[in-house]
Amino acid sequence: MIDRLLPPMENRYSGSQWSLGFLTLATVMSTARSLVHLFAPDGGAHTIAGIALDVAGGPNIVALFGQWGASQLVLACLQWVVVLRYRFLVPAMLAIIVLEQLLRILAGRLKPLILDSPPPGAYGTYFVLGLALIFLAIELRHHPRS
Repeated sequence: MIDRLLPPMENRYSGSQWSLGFLTLATVMSTARSLVHLFAPDGGAHTIAGIALDVAGGPNIVALFGQWGASQLVLACLQWVVVLRYRFLVPAMLAIIVLEQLLRILAGRLKPLILDSPPPGAYGTYFVLGLALIFLAIELRHHPRS
């Protein structure tokens, strides 16, 4: 049945094992983050991000974090498909990670959180963006042209 959903293809990966390793680590982190947002009682809003939930609309904040976690889990599943089944798409997935980080930065500038201290993702986004750019450049430089 898996072959009907995800047809087998020539899956020779001739890119950098470092890039694949980075994508695998990023996928593990994306999966964990999405599961926290989806299943933690506060969605990580207060316990991780430090957002006050004892305000009007606090339950709505938690609900939004849960929905965000569900969306993140979809992306993480696509990343797992690339890591486990379609490795030739590693460069494309790295480009998607770059785009995601850039959009997170844009969203943070357009709609900044008002907090005493920034959540871990505030710095992590820049770190992941830098690494994803490096590994994407490696892939684009060394990936054979069809």
